[in-house]
This record gives sequence, C-alpha cells and structure tokens, in this order.
Amino acid sequence: MVIVFMDNFGWGEPGFNGGGITRGAETPQMDKLADEGLRLTNFNVEVQCTPSRSALLTGRYAIRSGNGTVPLGEGTYGLVQWEITMAEMLSKNGYVTGMFGKWHLGRTDGRFPTDQGFDEWYGVPNSTDESTYSSLEGFDQSGLNESYVMSATKGNTPEKIRPYRLDYRPLIDRDLTDKAMDFMERSVDAKKPFFLYLPYTATHFPTMAHPDFKGESGNGEWADLLMQIDSYLGELQNKIKELGIEENTIFVFTADNGPEALNYGSTSITVEGAYQGSAGPWRGTLFTGFEGALRVPFVIKWPKNIQGGASSDEIVHAMDLFPTIAAITKSKVPQDRVIDGIDMSDFFLGKSEKSGRDGFIVYMGNDIFGVKWRNWKLHFEEQEAWNTIKHTYTMPRVYNLYDDPQERNNVLFPHTWVPKAALKQLEEHIISLKQNPPVPTGQIDPYEPK
Repeated sequence: MVIVFMDNFGWGEPGFNGGGITRGAETPQMDKLADEGLRLTNFNVEVQCTPSRSALLTGRYAIRSGNGTVPLGEGTYGLVQWEITMAEMLSKNGYVTGMFGKWHLGRTDGRFPTDQGFDEWYGVPNSTDESTYSSLEGFDQSGLNESYVMSATKGNTPEKIRPYRLDYRPLIDRDLTDKAMDFMERSVDAKKPFFLYLPYTATHFPTMAHPDFKGESGNGEWADLLMQIDSYLGELQNKIKELGIEENTIFVFTADNGPEALNYGSTSITVEGAYQGSAGPWRGTLFTGFEGALRVPFVIKWPKNIQGGASSDEIVHAMDLFPTIAAITKSKVPQDRVIDGIDMSDFFLGKSEKSGRDGFIVYMGNDIFGVKWRNWKLHFEEQEAWNTIKHTYTMPRVYNLYDDPQERNNVLFPHTWVPKAALKQLEEHIISLKQNPPVPTGQIDPYEPK
C-alpha cells in the first residue's frame, strides 16, 4: 500500500486533468498512472495542511481531533495518542509502516509519526516555509528554535539530522524518494506487507526544483518542479515493478489541498515572482471554501482489481480512505469513536457506480464555511484567498457546480429547495459533535473522551 501525498498541489497540475504541458512540462508518469488506474475528478480534502492530514490518517473530520487549523504558535498541537491512525490500524494487521516526508501533526514528545503507528520516519515535523527562517533578518534574535529534518524509529526518540534550511529545500524530495524505495525493498525482502506514506514537500513555498531539474523544462522553475515530481513518481512505479509486487500493491496519488496563488487581481512585486498553482476550472486556492481548495488530483491503481483508464465524478473525501483501506486489507476500524469516512471499496472495485457519499461539511479552520451536496454548494462564509477579508452572509449563497464551476452566480432563488435538501447532513453533523465533543485544540496527553 502506497499513498503519495503532494503538498499544495492543485487539481489542474497533472496532464490527466488538463495540466502538464499547459503548465510548462508534460507529465507522462502521472498520465500513465491515470491510464492504469481509477481517476477521480471529485476527490476532496480539507483546505489546510494539518486538517487534511488529520482527516486522511484518522478517517475523521479534523475538527474532531482538535486539528482544524494549521498551528501558528509554538504550543502543543497535533494528534493525541488516543487517536488511531491508518498506520496504527495497518500495523495491528501485520503491516510494516514507513513515512517519509512532511508530518505537520505534532512536533513535541509523543506527537511524532513513530508515536502514531509508523515503524520509521524521515522528514520534517512541520511545514516547509520554516526552511526560510534562518535566512531571514531578525530570526536569529527571535529566541525560536530552528526547524530540523528528523529521523526516528518506533520506540525511540527522534534524532535531529540537519537544520531544514534553504540549502536542503530543493534536495529533500530526492532523499524522500530514495528512502521510500529502500523501505519498499527491505519490506519485500522481509516478506512483509507494507504501508508507505510519502507526503512530499513539493509544491509548498518556497518552490525550488532539485539541481538535476533546474532549467530542464526551459519554461521556468514551476515547470522544472513538475518534471521532477513526475520523474520521482515514475521511479516509484518502476521500483514496484522491479520488486515484482505491482499486482498486489495499491498505489494512491493525491494531495493535501488546493494550490498556492495570489488572490485574484493581485500583482507580485518580489524579485522571484509568485508561482501560481493551478486549480484547473475551479475557483479558489488553499484556505478557502471553494472547489479549488477542496478538489485535488486523485488516482488509485491496483492492477486486476481496479479498472484501468476509468474515471468518475462521484464525490469522495480523503477521510473515506481510512475505512476503505480497512475493508480492502481486512483491518479493524475502531468502534469506540465516530468515523466520518465511508467505505468506498465497492465503488473503487467497480461493484458500484455510486460512491455512497452525497456531500460533506466544508470547514475552513474551525469555521463551517459551507456544505457540499451533489452538484451544489452552499456557502455561509467566503474569502477570496488565504489573506483576504472573510465575508459572512445572512442567507447562504447557492451555486450549481455544473453550470458555475467558478462559484460566482448565486442561485438561491429560485433554488431555495437546495438548502432544504443539503442541510440535513449539517444538522446530523452538529448533533454528532454535541454527542461526541471534539478533542480540544492543544490538548496534552494523556487524553480520554468524557
């Protein structure tokens, strides 16, 4: 089992979603993966890094785990040890588990990946923007600790390998790829089923391609980085074939949220310029409630079990992977907590044309921005980009996503029937939160629900 999880990688980046060459570099490996697997055009995540990773790994809305927002302070954050991750679930079922990349679910004792089910980890505990800190004026006098690349094995204290600075920023994903392939090789040699979680640091700011790819596209650094991502993806696929495990390996390629970009109408005045990620036809970027933040590229490949070259616009959410993988691997889903994810195994395996999910609650941080239901969106709050003013509405705005993928034409009238149909899931969600109070943000261990 492999999950490749890109960072701030928009729906419109891969060639299989209309990107690739239109973004400056072809993506033959991504496109080949889509040809060999099931491509979802309506795969959704939460709109910030930490919440999205929490939802993926626990099968629960991030609000439930106390990880609804990206942490800004230096206090305790992340997953309490009471939470059960996908890695813990698979570990209990005999899988060896390895993670290589960005965690962003805790940076203090007891909150690292190897405290949450992973046998080994190499990567960064927080976010990649921290790689710029040491080069910025005033940081040395701030009293803050520098961010480090770390390595750990289960049961041992993580070791600081090297400072995470701009000199290593363009190199780290090369090392993550090499370590991921080594992990797969060691697992196969040991005749152990494995779970590889590979949350790359690309394409999070600062966007810097590896020296092997810098200038290779001839179309700028963003296109260089697309070439790099595509090449690494091909290496992973080739390694799986080389190990003779392609038929038995589930391979997922997706991302944590939509792209980074300046808000509409803004102009970059920096020397380097702003690298504008692409959400394809959808409006919005990360930290908004629009489709551009929610929809990300998604392909799942499992030869002989999942039809190759297939695509679907059925709604699926990242938190659905938890119960789906549990069903496929015959692992146990915890019964003592709310699991918001839906088992999609029949849908993925072609036994059902429907995913079983009509919609979900759209959070931006701890705020409910809206509700998605079928091809409709309700917005109670909106902001154009991460750094713009939030608008709150007395009546929800209603968008038809088929007619209006840019979510600009409010059709509440005459479609007042849509809120009546769509809000049932919100009512059930609110009741569930009252019956099962979320883990408080910043909660320290030990924690047990009341």
